Amino acid sequence: MKKIIFFNNKGGVGKTTLVYHFTYMLAELGHKCLAVDLDPQANLSSMFLSDEEMERIYGQDVDRETLISGIKPLDRGIGDIARVKVHNISSNIGLLAGDLDLSLFEDKLSANWSKCVDGDEAAFRIVSSFSRIIENEARLFEAEYCIIDVGPNFGALNRATLIAADYVIVPMAADLFSMQGLRNLGRRLNIWKDEWKDRVSRNRASDLSLPNGEILPLGYVVMQHGIKESRPVQSYLRWANRIPSVFNEFVLGGINGLEIKVENDFNCLALLKHYHSLIPMAMEVRKPIFLLKPADGAIGAHYQAVLRAYADFKLLTEKILERANK
Repeated sequence: MKKIIFFNNKGGVGKTTLVYHFTYMLAELGHKCLAVDLDPQANLSSMFLSDEEMERIYGQDVDRETLISGIKPLDRGIGDIARVKVHNISSNIGLLAGDLDLSLFEDKLSANWSKCVDGDEAAFRIVSSFSRIIENEARLFEAEYCIIDVGPNFGALNRATLIAADYVIVPMAADLFSMQGLRNLGRRLNIWKDEWKDRVSRNRASDLSLPNGEILPLGYVVMQHGIKESRPVQSYLRWANRIPSVFNEFVLGGINGLEIKVENDFNCLALLKHYHSLIPMAMEVRKPIFLLKPADGAIGAHYQAVLRAYADFKLLTEKILERANK
């Protein structure tokens, strides 16, 4: 089972939409996958679940069928992790739903990250809680892939989630702030990997399953670029062509000053269009854009855009699978 996280501390780049579509394409290609919503805003959950199901789940003050149920015994100091309800989205897709109350666990995660330095077993149980929940539920669901969505920040919740992942993919926008976000992300990932490696060496509970925290970067996806004669327009390309060098230096630890165009960069997994006209239609019928049908309103030019979207996401997904399974 592979755990793939999509992360960027720069918000507004279409990360959750990418996770949603990637998960659906994995299922479309016959892979059983578990979507994990560890963003307290629970936007991924709202994309997968109907309004009625959302109201049923989140209308409860206690015993909500979200990831909160998995950490409640730990949070109260009365036990270890518990089972979490897997919501069946389709035969190949399960969902561990997010919850706003996940943000309330941040302080405990932060405090126990420090305590791990002393070899505190209880601290390791808390910091590794999400990793172990994901592992347990993925095994029971028989998932081949876990696709993890997190919020755009460097908080303790994201740190505990990132060390649980096998691979990280960075969704990017081609702009100034995304460049800065990419530099910050690379620096922070390397710090967290080193800190977790040191902490794991101090773990005294040999029976406690801990993630290795390798967090291998698979590449980046440039989102929402403009199109002109099938090529990115100049305003986007100016920033997009700076991404290869920044990604190579700050995320991969390679040499700086790499001169290569984004379209030729091995680390660029895809340049994805915005598909403006399809988004409202897909939201209305709660489908990924590449599964829209004429009955959903996708006719004429819209249906041709659906076919192009299917080809684009299929190519992206196959590329990710190839790299994750080397």
